[in-house]
Amino acid sequence: MMLCGGLLLAAPAAQEQTGSAERAAAPAARADAAPSADKPNIPEIIRRFAEKEKEFRTARANYSYRQVVKVQTLSPEGQVTGTHQLESDIIFTPSGDRVERVTFAPLSTLRGISLSPEDERDLKSIQPFVLTSDEMHKYNIEYMGRQKVDELDTYVFMVGPKRLEKGERYFQGQIWVDDHDFQIVKTYGKAVPDIRQKGQENLFPRFETYREQIDGKYWFPTWTGADDTLYFSAGSQRIRMLVRYENYKRFGSEVKVTFGDEVPPPTPQPQP
Repeated sequence: MMLCGGLLLAAPAAQEQTGSAERAAAPAARADAAPSADKPNIPEIIRRFAEKEKEFRTARANYSYRQVVKVQTLSPEGQVTGTHQLESDIIFTPSGDRVERVTFAPLSTLRGISLSPEDERDLKSIQPFVLTSDEMHKYNIEYMGRQKVDELDTYVFMVGPKRLEKGERYFQGQIWVDDHDFQIVKTYGKAVPDIRQKGQENLFPRFETYREQIDGKYWFPTWTGADDTLYFSAGSQRIRMLVRYENYKRFGSEVKVTFGDEVPPPTPQPQP
């Protein structure tokens, strides 16, 4: 997100999220107990959930869905002062290419800020965070204990990048992994790195993302929310963000797409 006037959006406070009224309607689970101290076979658990996350990433690439993004600026008293909203469908063309089609994009009324290219990248890859076996080498992963998330028993891990490569984006925070399906069901943290260079500040709010089991096999992100005060050198700005992922549908790769009138192949004739 960019601060109008030449500076990029400032850093979030280190405080916990306050949440929003829309969070109450979100379908995902909420943690209700502190992690316990038991320590199962952690390397095996990490290996299993990383493999399942790799499967999930491949599976999600075969689903269409609707994404609704809303970012709001708020006054110190909590009144909405501006809104950026974007609704789009992630769909497949007849040839099987996956594309994004914008369906609703009213003029932004945000006051003082706008979305940066890094925000756009984070919406696609960091907020619906997936940690696969192919990317494990990039992260430090520390086991924190076990925790209930609604009816789910989960393992809790602290995750952060081992090093920051120029131009790359990473997740830093906590993940909750279901102990039955070995998939991430909740994340809480932020996108890193924050960017401060040449008089510019490009920093990012803390967020949480929840997943639901959509197809009986994989857990899909359905809700991301943030409510944070962002501090720039020029002043502070509270923002609220909501992202919903809806209407997941598997692309029917087994369906044969034809064009025009196809001539059926001739029926083989018996040989004399």
